[in-house]
Amino acid sequence: MSDEPGTGVDEATEATAGPDGEHAELELKYDVSDPAALQVLLDAPEIAGLGGGRWREGLVEDRYLDTADRALGQSGYAARLRVRGGRTILGLKALTPAHGPLHRRQEIEGPAGDGLDPAVWPASEARDVLIQAIGGRPLEELCRIRQRRRVRVVRGAGGEVELSSDEVEVFRGGRRLGAFPVFEAELRTGDESVLEGIAAAIDATGSTNASDRSKFEVAMDLVAAASRNGAAAAPAEAEAGPPRPMLEVGKSPGVAADDTFAEAGRKVIRFHLARMLATEAGARSGERAEDLHKMRVATRRMRAAWRVFGDAFRPGRVRRSVGALRTLAAHLGAVRDLDVLLDELAAYGETLEPEGKSALSPLQDAWRSERDTARAELVRYLDSRAYRRFVDDQVAFVGTPGQDAIPAGPTEPRRVRDTAPSRLWAAYETVRAYDGVLRWADLATLHELRIAGKRLRYAVEFVREPLGPDAAMLIERITGLQDHLGMLHDADVAAGLARAFLVHEAATLPSASVNAIGGYLGSREREMARLRRTIGPPWRRITSIEFRRAMGRATAQL
Repeated sequence: MSDEPGTGVDEATEATAGPDGEHAELELKYDVSDPAALQVLLDAPEIAGLGGGRWREGLVEDRYLDTADRALGQSGYAARLRVRGGRTILGLKALTPAHGPLHRRQEIEGPAGDGLDPAVWPASEARDVLIQAIGGRPLEELCRIRQRRRVRVVRGAGGEVELSSDEVEVFRGGRRLGAFPVFEAELRTGDESVLEGIAAAIDATGSTNASDRSKFEVAMDLVAAASRNGAAAAPAEAEAGPPRPMLEVGKSPGVAADDTFAEAGRKVIRFHLARMLATEAGARSGERAEDLHKMRVATRRMRAAWRVFGDAFRPGRVRRSVGALRTLAAHLGAVRDLDVLLDELAAYGETLEPEGKSALSPLQDAWRSERDTARAELVRYLDSRAYRRFVDDQVAFVGTPGQDAIPAGPTEPRRVRDTAPSRLWAAYETVRAYDGVLRWADLATLHELRIAGKRLRYAVEFVREPLGPDAAMLIERITGLQDHLGMLHDADVAAGLARAFLVHEAATLPSASVNAIGGYLGSREREMARLRRTIGPPWRRITSIEFRRAMGRATAQL
């Protein structure tokens, strides 16, 4: 696997064996008990004499197949379908027992189709072996394994090794059966002794346990357990679609002053689409609340990018993309907002005596129930055909330069350096216009200011690279105002929901709960008053002459 820019996280096998061929796979496999300690080793410039390579992230999805009577497994193979480079690839992996962390097995690959009839797939050795093993019996999907992968290739005189730190999720019939972390080190070139050095370095951290089972074997244990517990399959609409090609991006969108405005927009959308996809698994599972937040932020930035760059593209493209993003953002926001409310309520409860904290439970239970319902709706949407179509459409769009861009004449301003300065100043003017009403502004007006500030921040962020060093200060000050207004909005929402709960439920609640929830409502109202009183300092930081001079210097860089 190459670690040059633009190379996907899943091209390693293809680089070694090609799309149709047999090769031997030799790798170390570990269950991870202390991810932080392991990561310290993996992030080191050099590991057991091997160095170089930077981490790349992506999502990989495999569909594992067999017959109803498991004919393929009895023949000693596991079969998976994976999309790579826009093609569906069949991989047959030998089910060879392992002893300790070192796994050695043969793998045969060949082209396939999205359907489950191998007779219509292109001819290959892998297809022939599969057909012979199943003897005409129909294939069915055993499970899907989705991996959030972080991959790094390290090299030295002894050879080349691919390090892979994976968060693995297992699905069957649209139902999530479980998740587990795995670390692997696969020998790409060189002698087996290269892996021995890496194994010694890993063992020294005490952060892993040697695994003698493949991901597929662990997944099938989860499938068996779900079957014993009577887990029913989800409807066909909820089944996940074919795995998608992954997007590889750097640490920033890479916008340059000489980019056309359309292609700068495509870079920004690609960057945040990649982040959205990289956090989808965590947002879906609910085990990493931060991933839900990051996925929501990514969708917000994509919507903002369409607002900033949209007039460079055909209107139909903009409407289609923004509409789908709005739907996704609504599902994510419904869960995230309740997560924030529950966290704030829990923090308030910690300030009370035990009996007061317990008295908050009716409100906490009600919000938790709403959150769980919203999460179920989110997962249902993420598993829907509509979401899959949206993602496939966006991946195709960001990967096709020139697609849906409106042609510009030779004398029309079309580059970032030509158009960004006026757009940034217009966004700033919209924010500064609130100066005359800020002292008397009601909450609705302050919320509008928050939105205007967010749009200014995103506009600066999208072109921060060619703006030079002043961009960091601009973003930091705009973020300060945005955060202040965001806390005010959160307190307003919490107070409103707590008030509505009391209005509807007070007659059925014990007096201790009424008093405790009323106390929480009062604390939110006091917080709103405090935030309104203290808005002056963050506001003056972005209306000052110092800020405007920094804006001038930054736009002069273009």
